Amino acid sequence: MNIYDFDNTIYDGESLFDFFIEYVKVKPVIIWYLPKVLIAFGKYKLGKVTTQQMMENYAPIIKKCYCEYDKWEEFTTKFWDGHMHKIKSFYKDVQKEDDLILTASPELTIKEIAKRLGIKNIVCSKIDDNTGQVTRICMRQNKIKALKEDFGDVEIDDFYTDSIKNDGFFAEYAKRVFLVEGDKITQIK
Repeated sequence: MNIYDFDNTIYDGESLFDFFIEYVKVKPVIIWYLPKVLIAFGKYKLGKVTTQQMMENYAPIIKKCYCEYDKWEEFTTKFWDGHMHKIKSFYKDVQKEDDLILTASPELTIKEIAKRLGIKNIVCSKIDDNTGQVTRICMRQNKIKALKEDFGDVEIDDFYTDSIKNDGFFAEYAKRVFLVEGDKITQIK
């Protein structure tokens, strides 16, 4: 099985940030969360925030935004209609039937794009549909835990990531690890 991080790996950018910006257009009042969102993304990319800190500091923002809107499926469909062009071209060249997306982005945003790309397997952060509560943040070491919860012990042939800092521990689990920087792919294991 080949496993792909999503943001900045298959997707050119941070899909959740792009999703947030599009959501601001629907609910302009949430613009005041932008500074906190930018800080969260910065800390995440630099490896300076733990899963626990994400749950404590940023999950309440997600819950509030989620609960204030009731058309997420429609919104997500429109989002991907406008962002399909950000899927990197290399992916179609290496895609296999049993590929898996393993990402910190929420299942809410990833299910639709996975369907469009023909990817059947996803492991993501999760939000409870009824309460808006974040029930799982799938980042760093939690990715391994979430993968095992959803798929058991799988054999990882190739793992693709944009961040050795955040995903480098996959080197011990995958036969081969690839670093994706823009359109450049480098095998690092």
